[in-house]
Amino acid sequence: MYTNESIDQKIEEMIEKLRTTQRKDGSWKYCFEGGLMTDAFMIITLRSLDIKNEEKLIKQLADRIYSLQKNSGLWKAYSDEKSGNLSITIQAYCALLYSGYFTPEHPGLKKAEEFIRKNGGLGNSHFLTKWMLAVNGLYPWPTLFYIPMTFLLIPTSFPLNFYQFSNYARIHFIPMMVAANKKYTIKSSYTPNLNHLIIRSAFANESWELPFATRTNSSFTNEMKKLLQLPEYLHRLGYQKAERYMLKRLEDDGTLYSYASSTFFMIYALLSLGHKKSSPTILNAINGLKHLVSTNCDGIHLENSTSTVWDTALLSYALQEANVSSTSPMINKSVQYLLSMQHTKKGDWKIHNPNIKPGGWGFSHNNTINPDNDDTSAALRALTRKARKDQKVRNAWYKGVTYLLSMQNADGGWAAFEKNTDLEILTYLPLENAEDAAIDPSTPDLTGRVLEFLGNNAGLTKEHPSVKAAIRWLMDNQEENGSWYGRWGVCYIYGTWAAVTGLLAVGISPTSSAIKKAINWLVSIQLNSGGWGESCASSEEKRYVPLSFSTPSQTSWALDALIQSRAFSNLSVQKGISHLINDSSFTEEGRTYPTGIGLPGQFYITYHSYNLLFPLLTLAHYQKRS
Repeated sequence: MYTNESIDQKIEEMIEKLRTTQRKDGSWKYCFEGGLMTDAFMIITLRSLDIKNEEKLIKQLADRIYSLQKNSGLWKAYSDEKSGNLSITIQAYCALLYSGYFTPEHPGLKKAEEFIRKNGGLGNSHFLTKWMLAVNGLYPWPTLFYIPMTFLLIPTSFPLNFYQFSNYARIHFIPMMVAANKKYTIKSSYTPNLNHLIIRSAFANESWELPFATRTNSSFTNEMKKLLQLPEYLHRLGYQKAERYMLKRLEDDGTLYSYASSTFFMIYALLSLGHKKSSPTILNAINGLKHLVSTNCDGIHLENSTSTVWDTALLSYALQEANVSSTSPMINKSVQYLLSMQHTKKGDWKIHNPNIKPGGWGFSHNNTINPDNDDTSAALRALTRKARKDQKVRNAWYKGVTYLLSMQNADGGWAAFEKNTDLEILTYLPLENAEDAAIDPSTPDLTGRVLEFLGNNAGLTKEHPSVKAAIRWLMDNQEENGSWYGRWGVCYIYGTWAAVTGLLAVGISPTSSAIKKAINWLVSIQLNSGGWGESCASSEEKRYVPLSFSTPSQTSWALDALIQSRAFSNLSVQKGISHLINDSSFTEEGRTYPTGIGLPGQFYITYHSYNLLFPLLTLAHYQKRS
């Protein structure tokens, strides 16, 4: 068992570690590890564009990719993925050949080739992977693929327009559409031959050939067909609009919207529009990508974006919850950093929310136009105590709260990035992950986190109209077993923690049926070790899939929900706290397992801050409430 003294000691250890790792500007920089896709795409892009003097980087990235291969020859998105991941294996195989340091005869690549062929070849890979293959001349562009660029010209006042897509879909779709419509390909002396992996069979994935299929009759595809009939000059205007859209959303470091993935796609789109490989825009984009390469990821890794603002906001708040004074140098510096990161420019969010001033926060240090509600509530939590005493901080805090409240959806919930971009028809596009990425609807994790901030930091209760609407939305979206689904974390444990702590913060009773069902569910899935662990497979199967081992972040989320529901004397909590403070409780697999989600089935995230951040927050809450 444990004592209060052992918990205090654990908290002090974590505080001291954070004190020594804080950077001069007040931020904390932890690795945002998103699988090998970005590493693979970097190698392919550098080789395809024949970028010189990058041998060391290419060799390091190739070595990292190869080190992640399983003995059977495949690569996985997460350790318990049952049969490997075809798309990720193809990305890795292709990148290793492009690197020039591996040949098709390499034993590891021969095994990978066998796995790819056994699973249907390149044609069965995910749409994103096939696009990257096609633009590099490794797989044929579909003959029927043409998305009318006139779609971009439809005014936002029309019911169906391009801004009904989520912003993360738009920023990736536009460059992908441009290059695909142009059937653009680029080859270099490094381009491998992958014809032996193109398998024509009855099992081939036809969604590539028919993304807006002429054989389908959905409202969306019918509208696309009408747009195809418009005059040629309007299509040319559509391409110009697409080019302007991308160029207007470049960050100062050359990246598109601060994401590596969209920056890769933009590079090929601009090439297809006639930009030279040596153009300043493309060279700046390559430089921006290079600046996303981190050596702080247990090795080298190209982060899809940095998580610096997110980590700093959450860590600053956790430290303050652990009784680190808001006047201490550590908190002062973090607050100053967060103030410098508050957005001052209007981004795409203004389309659906035109009458509000900027005031949100983004996820990464280089993000200035794409705020999100999760980061905004996280930053505001970190500023709350300081805002009570400092006018400058208070002004920023009020601006942020006003922005956050204004971003509530019409259904009462909060989405990640924008407001009311939840047109369900777009989820029926015949493309993989359309359900997960095409729109940005209200989610339990975002709604719960915003409610928790509004209740515990802004003093709003269940009587407030905005809060009342959010409570209703959460109650309507609770699963039958008592859990909630989390979109941006893995998965039901994450969503349930967010919803429970949000509802409790605004005055819902711990004895209410919704909370009791949720708590009973959390207790029922606790592992014998005392921890909690949930598989990334939950996000694909849309049902709870347990792990055989626990993870620090999921254990912390489950415990925090129990503690805040006044269940802190339960045997379940006692076992959980014992497990959490014992470092040897967690296996290496548990400590490195991804508990964040980018794109279900394809892109999962290991936040290197989480093993410190959430245990600190949970132990602080336990000490405070028990």
